[in-house]
Amino acid sequence: MLNPVSQFLPCPACGSSTRQRHLYAVQGCDILRCKECGIGRTETTGFDPTAYYSEDYFSGGHSDGYADYLGAEPVLRREFRRVVGFVRRHCVGGRLLEIGCAYGFFLQEAKAYFEVCGIELSQGAAEHCRRSGLPVVQGIADEETLRRLGKMDAIVLLDVIEHLPDPRDILALCANQLNPGGVIVVTTGDFGSVLARLTGAKWRLMTPPQHLWFFTRESMMRLSAAVGLDLVSYDRPGKLVPVSLIMFQLARMLGLRAPGPRHESGIGLPVNLFDAMRVVLRKPS
Repeated sequence: MLNPVSQFLPCPACGSSTRQRHLYAVQGCDILRCKECGIGRTETTGFDPTAYYSEDYFSGGHSDGYADYLGAEPVLRREFRRVVGFVRRHCVGGRLLEIGCAYGFFLQEAKAYFEVCGIELSQGAAEHCRRSGLPVVQGIADEETLRRLGKMDAIVLLDVIEHLPDPRDILALCANQLNPGGVIVVTTGDFGSVLARLTGAKWRLMTPPQHLWFFTRESMMRLSAAVGLDLVSYDRPGKLVPVSLIMFQLARMLGLRAPGPRHESGIGLPVNLFDAMRVVLRKPS
């Protein structure tokens, strides 16, 4: 007899219905984990991403968003400069697309080496990108938009895939738009990490309904194989984080009132809690 806290649901990584164990409820959302690949999922209804990812999301208006994204530009660009260097170890040049490019800081760093373009859901952020001279489409990364942008040599999703309703579908669409030998670089939380398992419902990245998926290394391997990609690199890198964002997240986790934007936005600290993964998926030549 099936455990009442478990149910069978389609798993995007396994490609079939698997037993999903109920872990806990957070923010009124049920969190389940696939017993086969370990991927976590948020069960929620009525969540409107278009309304949620507004300018408020980037300026302290949501406790699980960013404290002061624009004010943190110097720190974020230093971090993204390092990420560009990592991408170039796997793809030295060509056409690069960033999905969920926010205010375009990564694209600004990448454009010295790639022909860049981006897709961003937030209208305000997309307009900021275009004012800065970046070719960014406002909307979602659907088949029509990706086809219009054309074939790519590199596609980047930095802390984005966990927000998307169907991770398997987006990776399949991206794989279809890659030139042979092209790569997809993904960063996201690692649900299989020691910190995620120890902190459970209190994990810093356990922020439904904006985070819909919580990935493990095994689930990423299964997802990539399902869409014809090879997982060629996996690591848990540290990053340079604005002090304002650290304070903002700590306030949320402790149930305190979040501080407003301050000069700490321009100060960065190197942080590695080993609970976030970076994977490189390559399309066979």
